[in-house]
Amino acid sequence: MALASPGEPATALGAIPRHGPILPSADDARLAARFGATMAELPADPTEPELVPVPTTGRTFTTERRVRWGDTDVDGHLRLDATARYLQDIANDDTRDAGHDPMAPWVVRRTVVVVRRPIVLGEVVSLTTFSGGHGSRWAERRTRLVGADGGLVEVAALWVFLDPATGRPAKLTAEFHATYDEAAGGREVKARLQHGPPAEGADVRPWPLRSTDLDSLGHVNNAATWAAVEDELSRRGLRAELAALEYPDATSPDDVVELRCTVDGDVASVWLVADGKVRASAVVRTVPA
Repeated sequence: MALASPGEPATALGAIPRHGPILPSADDARLAARFGATMAELPADPTEPELVPVPTTGRTFTTERRVRWGDTDVDGHLRLDATARYLQDIANDDTRDAGHDPMAPWVVRRTVVVVRRPIVLGEVVSLTTFSGGHGSRWAERRTRLVGADGGLVEVAALWVFLDPATGRPAKLTAEFHATYDEAAGGREVKARLQHGPPAEGADVRPWPLRSTDLDSLGHVNNAATWAAVEDELSRRGLRAELAALEYPDATSPDDVVELRCTVDGDVASVWLVADGKVRASAVVRTVPA
């Protein structure tokens, strides 16, 4: 399943870490309505989503890794962008292990990270990934990160499958269904975005893109976008307890990006904006760092 990188018609969600616009062309009103062509009018809600448990039947994939110095913040906690890299890696590993093409075209639509207990420097982490459900053209990859010292992080990421020729959302393949349907248990998930537009009076600062933010396809990597959220929280002395990141549009290498942020109580909202358009947004329930 493509829950941390793309995949192909027959690929499990996961493979090349990238993101981009996933809406169909403007003339396809039916699909545009299903995907949510405009940002939500209601305020973003940082309420925890449904996180389905690890299934007792169907495909799951588990691997381990140790948290290194380059994965943690100044307090030794696993960062959001490092978590995103872990998710991309296990998605790619799952895809290959399932015998699917790890280079298939998927794009990330939304990711929710719930930090039950922080994972820390040096901790050995067991990561288990599986299908949390799907729609006709997208699927959710659930991943559970369990640390040997008590850390626990739950993730649900929604990826959209693309037609490699047209770049438009395409129906999931028979191979995909054969591999992941049993674990999903018939659960359906929606692909509409939930965040609102930038708030009036938000703090604004530049967020210059770096060459290291790009992958081999010239896309701004999902982990690089999480780094912007992590950086803003750190500047404000906060860390994430629950974070939801969405991509209403693509970020191009030549974009001039500004970061906008508001904090209301324990909720921080972050928008990455270029040419007046929101490219990515995050809503984070925070605790003091």
